[in-house]
Amino acid sequence: MWRLFKECLSFAWREKKWWLIPLIVVLVLLAALILFSTGSALAPFMYPFM
Repeated sequence: MWRLFKECLSFAWREKKWWLIPLIVVLVLLAALILFSTGSALAPFMYPFM
């Protein structure tokens, strides 16, 4: 996953697509939140977003 993240960031940096960087960061943070919240107290609050 980190390799894909680094590759996307390097593409955005190389092609001067600055608007992609916040989008990529938000998507990675959302994916991490979903992965780490399953089975925790946050799980009931995540159901509307899935």
